[in-house]
Amino acid sequence: MAARYTLHGIWLSGPTYKAGLMMSLTGQPFAYKHVDLRAGAHKSPEYLKVNRYGQVPTVHDSKGDLNLVQSGSILQHLAEDTGKFGGKSAAEKARAREWIFWEFDRLAPNIYRARAAKRGFAKFDDATLALYNNQANDALKVLDGELAKSKYLAGDEPTIGDIAVYGDVWYCHEAEIAVPANVQAWMKRIEALPGYKAPYDLLPKEDKAA
Repeated sequence: MAARYTLHGIWLSGPTYKAGLMMSLTGQPFAYKHVDLRAGAHKSPEYLKVNRYGQVPTVHDSKGDLNLVQSGSILQHLAEDTGKFGGKSAAEKARAREWIFWEFDRLAPNIYRARAAKRGFAKFDDATLALYNNQANDALKVLDGELAKSKYLAGDEPTIGDIAVYGDVWYCHEAEIAVPANVQAWMKRIEALPGYKAPYDLLPKEDKAA
C-alpha cells in the first residue's frame, strides 16, 4: 500500500526537516521527492502546481488530495490528523501555535542566514552577518529563559511548537552560534523521543519510497 504522505523537499532544508521529523515522531511513513533547489526545480511549472510559492517543503496528503505548504501549517495539520503533539488543553494548543509564529519571525531567519553564510550558500557583509548572529543570540536567550521554567515549550509534554523550534536550533552548530545550557538539555529530551532522527539521517538526497 502506498504511503498516505509524500514529502517534497531537500535534505539541506530546515523547514523540510521539521515536516519529516513530525512524521517520524508520529510514526507516519512517507514517500520522499527530492526538489533540487540549485537546479531551480522549485520554480518549474510542474512543481508550482504542487506548491504555488515555489518553496519547500510540500506534503501531499493523499486523503483528500491535499498539497500542504509552509512548515508551521504542515505541523498543525499533522497534529490534528494524528492526534499527537498538538497540546492537550486549549492553552497548550495556543502556546504551541505562538511558538511556531515566534520561531518563524525571530529565530529561523537569523540561524538559517548565518548558517547559509558559513556553508557558502550566501554572502553577507560583516555588519549584516553580525546582526543575524546578535538577533539569533537574543532569541536563544528568550528560549533559554522559557526552558528554565518548563521541560517543553508549552508545558510538560512536547508539542509542534517544540518540533518547529528544534528544527531551527539543530542548525546552530552549522551557523557557529552557541546554544545555551537549558536549550541544550531540552534538545536532548527531544532527541530521546521515539522516532527521532537527525536531519541528515532522516532526509535522503534522492527520491525514496516510504
